[in-house]
Amino acid sequence: MIDALIAGHLMGDASRRVDKAGREYVVARVLARNRADEEFIVNAIAFDAAPCAALLALRDGDALSLTGALTPKVWTDKQGNARPSLDVVVAQVLLLNSEG
Repeated sequence: MIDALIAGHLMGDASRRVDKAGREYVVARVLARNRADEEFIVNAIAFDAAPCAALLALRDGDALSLTGALTPKVWTDKQGNARPSLDVVVAQVLLLNSEG
């Protein structure tokens, strides 16, 4: 497991889902950049109440940072190019307090 801190912007709105056992969770996609200005899409999933609520309160394009367990993966696009993929199980959502 890799402990990660990821900063980026929400891509679309987060959505609430329910598993087969009736437990709620939230999924979201975050667009993050590295130091070389390469873009990465991070697939985020949250199970605990606080990160779920924080993700659902955000809107498309909002800035955020996530902490959690990161799993790097690779997928192949239609042209046969290998592309990186990042999955994170969100432990905490960090937001800028706009009230000062």
